[in-house]
Parts: sequence; structure tokens; C-alpha cells
Amino acid sequence: MKDQSPKAASPLSRRSFLKATATAGAAGITLPTIIPRTVLAQAARPGVAARPGANDRINIGVIGTGGMGRNHVHADTVALCDVDSNHLAEAAKRVTQGTPFLCKDYRQMLDRKDVDAVMIATPDHWHALMTVHACQAGKDVYSEKPTCRTIQEGQAMINAAHRYGRVVQIGAQGRSHPAARAAAQYVRNGQIGRVRNVEVWHPNNFTGGGWGEEKAPPPQLDWDLWLGPMRWRPYNPQIAHFNFRWIMDSGGGFIRDRGNHILSIVSWCMGADQTGPVSVKATGEPAKESVWDVPVSMQARWEFKNPDWTLTWNQPGQPKPFPGSDKLIDWGAKFYGDRDTLIVENGDGHCNTEDKAKAYKPPAYGTHIFQSPGHRENWLDCIRTRDRPVMPVEVGHRVVTLPIIANISYLLGRKLRFDPAREQFIGDEEANRFLAQPYRAPWHL
Repeated sequence: MKDQSPKAASPLSRRSFLKATATAGAAGITLPTIIPRTVLAQAARPGVAARPGANDRINIGVIGTGGMGRNHVHADTVALCDVDSNHLAEAAKRVTQGTPFLCKDYRQMLDRKDVDAVMIATPDHWHALMTVHACQAGKDVYSEKPTCRTIQEGQAMINAAHRYGRVVQIGAQGRSHPAARAAAQYVRNGQIGRVRNVEVWHPNNFTGGGWGEEKAPPPQLDWDLWLGPMRWRPYNPQIAHFNFRWIMDSGGGFIRDRGNHILSIVSWCMGADQTGPVSVKATGEPAKESVWDVPVSMQARWEFKNPDWTLTWNQPGQPKPFPGSDKLIDWGAKFYGDRDTLIVENGDGHCNTEDKAKAYKPPAYGTHIFQSPGHRENWLDCIRTRDRPVMPVEVGHRVVTLPIIANISYLLGRKLRFDPAREQFIGDEEANRFLAQPYRAPWHL
């Protein structure tokens, strides 16, 4: 049984090719060179996206060059965008092959014909709109996690990727980590038995911040463009840049930020990428008197059906020892099967799991999961082949739905029933109003 993975071409086997060559040579026939279709470049035509050839260079632009965005700037990046001119100047120094195009408005980058694909590493409130606009401009997209802020945004991203035939990879790097793959194969091949409960634990959200001081933004920062579709608020140094995570409008706390990584691995291990929970209940300690408004602590519980299992988020959770060592794990997931348990640490680029899972080899008839060559590398491969990446936007949307609806439950203070097929709350119009957020003019999806 094969896991959903990038499609492979059906190459002529080496033995068949050699046999055909020998036969043709004996008959004095010259065989044409056989080149797989996916190796050849393809120009765009109505209803069909452009495809670079296997040896064609993919010109990449990076939107958002501070924080995680620094890691996406390579020596040959052709375009850079940031609303902070200091971030932009620093990123430009990393480009040593040619002179990159620089801008603070990402739409200027999307207008360029020499940009094939973009990597988005902005605060969360920009991910959806930039992805949709990039797809409309004919660019393939790598967007950092979390996928989006609302259910409506995720649906818009999926629709744009499908309509314009673009490859969209979400930056949940655990899907390309060997340890995460090992854990998924171990659990999905029944090595710990039937799993009825998965526990995720994580430290509390950051506290403090105070109210800060509302004042004019620094000269290097275009504050209006930083806010973009988010509702207007005066500049406050307690919000930008890193601290957007502790604001519900722009972040959502650890459950949607770093929690997105481990929730992605849980979904992968449980085979839940195409579905979602039927209920959610979240409680927590409200934020302290501060401009930051995410809860200090949070406990969330999601219930799934067919098969029946429960996922819990404990923040703070009790750190657990990594099996076979004295090391305590600050955040991760524990799978409770009816025969055994399994621990996964973190779930991002620093993911780890127990040796028993890493040593396991599925039988020929078992579930075999595609091994990504690396998250960026897989994305580039799929741009050339037009195949499905390891963390496509559809799956990223399903994963981020978990923290989105947990935050809604926390804000409303009650358990909510959820229809994963319709992606709506059942019998609760007040909760359904949180599934979308109005954008500040002139921005709109």
C-alpha cells in the first residue's frame, strides 16, 4: 500500500532498454533517444501551466526576509521583498550571484517575468492573500506555516492553486524529516496497535510585553504595508516584528505557530490529512494586562470519528523523557496504542522519534511513505514535474484548521461541534462568523 506521494514517471526499465538497444543494433537500426516527458520544458497554454525543464533554472523571489525568511535567501535569489528596508538590505548581501530586484510591495515582484516562484515568510496574516495573488500571477509558491488565519483563507488558497495550476508547498518541514516519516510508517503499519489517544504538550505562550508605546513607526518600516489586510492599529514595538505571534489578529499563539509542526505530524501519523475533528473544546488562562491577547495557557481537546480517537493539546504540558535517555522533551506528541506507545519530539526541522520506529521497515504489502529529499528540494522537484508536494496547501489547510477552531472555542468559552466535510460549525452561527475575517480596504480575497 502506497501513501499519497509525488507521482513518479514510468521509465523504461534498464533491462528492457538494453535488450531493445541490442536487438536494434544487430538489425542496423538507430534508436531515437528516449526522453521522459517531465524532463522537457513546456510553455504555458490555455488550461495548462508552464513547466520548466529538468535542467532549467527556477528563478525564485523571497517575500519577507526577516526571521525565517533569512533562511530562504540563497546566493542566486533573483528578487527580494520586505516592508522593512533594513531587512531588505541585509538580505541583499546574501545574494552573491547577480543583483537581485528589491521592493517593499510584493505585487511588484509578482509582475516580473523573470520570477518563476516565490517563497513567502511574512507574518501569518499575509500568507493567504500573497499565495492567492502569486497563483494568479502564474508563480509557484512555498508559503511558511501556519497556512492561514481563517478557514475562508485556506479555502481561497486551495481554489487559487487548483484554478491556476500552481504547485503550493506549505513550510511544515517535518513532512520532509526522516524521523517524522519513520514515525508515520510505524504508527500507520499498526506497530503500536489501534491508537485512541494522542497527547501533545508544549510550554506556555510568552507573557509580558506590557502595553508598549504607540508611536510613529521607525523610518525603515512601512507600517501600513506591514498591517496590510489586518485591521488598522497604531504602530507599537511590542507587535512587530517577532511578537505578532502573541496577537490573535496576526498570530494565534504557540498552538498555531510552533504547534502547527507537531499537529502536522500527528495528522500524518493518524492518516487524518483528508478529514478533521467533529468537535473541539478549548480553555485557558486569559492574557495578562498587555497588548498581547493570546491566552497564557491553553488546553484543547479534539474528537475524531471513523476511526474514533482523541487529540489533546496541553499547554503547559509536563515535559517527557525521551525514551532511552535522560533528556526531557519540551514539546512533542505521544501516541497511545492498545499495544504500545510512541513519542515524537518537536515535529519541525529538529524532529526526532524513538529508535524502534527509525529501525522499522514496512513489509512489501504495508504502508510505504514517500521520502522527501528535503522540503525546499521537494518543492523544486515538483515545480519541474508538476507533481504534488509532500505538504500541499490542501493538507496544510486541514492541519491549521485544528488550532483555528481551538482558538475560536477558547474565545467563545464553549465546546463546539464541527462538520469537517462542510468545514462549518454545527448549529452555531456565532461560531461560524469566526470562520472568516473582513479585510481592511483596499485588500480583499
